[in-house]
Amino acid sequence: MFNALFILGIILLDQFSKYMAKFFFEGGNDKVLIEGMFSLTYLENRGAAFGIFKDQKFILIGLTAIVIISLIVYLYRHKKITKLLRISLILIIGGAVGNLIDRIYLGYVVDFFHFYIKDIFDWPVFNIADISVVCGTTLMAIAILFSKED
Repeated sequence: MFNALFILGIILLDQFSKYMAKFFFEGGNDKVLIEGMFSLTYLENRGAAFGIFKDQKFILIGLTAIVIISLIVYLYRHKKITKLLRISLILIIGGAVGNLIDRIYLGYVVDFFHFYIKDIFDWPVFNIADISVVCGTTLMAIAILFSKED
């Protein structure tokens, strides 16, 4: 039950934040929060990470659905996994579902966090689902690398 509630919380937070970004920032109404470093910038991402598979909606939906189903099956078949691995799977599933919802209903993913250092560094715009997937993947790598199992 905890797993499902945690996943649902991630999805709701992600979808609410995207709704607010679309409402307030769509149409070029960016909000600079730290001059020259961080802004809320509305972007419709029609690809995957860093824009790969641009305009390949059905491939992205299919691959994402396969990953989500595989991770859910693993999560529920393996009850004795470490807490760290369990949390990593929950984060990845929640984030993946959040972006999948956008892709299915909008045809693109809403991104809005924009970190950059003016004229030096410009990270691709991202969202809460992306943060969840990246944190989950990082935790999974740590859980696997430092696992005491053979």
